Amino acid sequence: MSKELKLAMLGMIEGNGHPYSWSGIINGYNPEEMAKCPYAGIIAYMGKQALESIRIPGARVTHVWTDDAADAPKVAAASLIEHVVAKPEDVIGQVDAVVIATDDGTDHVRRARPFVEAGLPVFVDKPMATTMEELRQFVQWELDGKILLSTSGMRYAPEMRLSEEQRERLGELRWITSFTCKTWERYGIHALEAVEPLLGPGFLTVQAHSDAGGDVMHVTHGSGVKVTLGALHDAYGSFGAVHLYGTKGDIPLKLADTYNAFRGQLVAFVEMLQTGRAPLPFVETVELMAVIIGGIRSREQGGKIIHIQDILAEL
Repeated sequence: MSKELKLAMLGMIEGNGHPYSWSGIINGYNPEEMAKCPYAGIIAYMGKQALESIRIPGARVTHVWTDDAADAPKVAAASLIEHVVAKPEDVIGQVDAVVIATDDGTDHVRRARPFVEAGLPVFVDKPMATTMEELRQFVQWELDGKILLSTSGMRYAPEMRLSEEQRERLGELRWITSFTCKTWERYGIHALEAVEPLLGPGFLTVQAHSDAGGDVMHVTHGSGVKVTLGALHDAYGSFGAVHLYGTKGDIPLKLADTYNAFRGQLVAFVEMLQTGRAPLPFVETVELMAVIIGGIRSREQGGKIIHIQDILAEL
């Protein structure tokens, strides 16, 4: 595709600076303005890259809107965005696709609806939906032929890909642990999607072991591999830690390259727009959301084992 795609970056809530980083990864950025970004982690991982190398060819973020109107001009200045809009719907007719950059899985249908109904492709920040009502609507939109994508950057993290030598050293996989900070609702998808590409679809059950500090989810998979997913609220320094245990050995993995994880995620969306081919089947995303919802349900029911197929059947 020779035409440069125009994207809108919409929404910013507390604790999530994706409009700064995602827009900067796509457009390039102004170092002096990015230094004012309130998220030190973004400044750090963007600053590790050669400035002239930062850009995703074939696409540009041309419009931005944030929940707090005072934030949008700052994002625009940092990430070289030409247009700040007064309300999200103002981008309809001006862009080729929309990015919903908030990570609240109980509010994505409201945010996405105007653009889906206008026929625009929509990328939804993870997790796509953490309630059955939200998930049902996204499933219906996809059945209606709407173009939707929602992923975690962990799916694209270079550190999560195994070499043939590592696979040989590991032997047959038996158990995986994967860890995230913050809450299961907002960040559990990071821990889950770090390991799903290793196993493929086929999650069977989820059971929550929870206290005030967070959740440990025990998950079973059709392959027979056991999975333990931790989401402990304050353990920020351990985010992105994964450990694989096999019949011949074990291998620790750790996210260290946030920039390229996010870049891979954004490139996948741009290529989907250019080619019409999704980077993964939508049903896989639905299954992942069912695991997240199942974990919430298990916690609410005192640690009951929840069957993923029961949740999928409700759709």
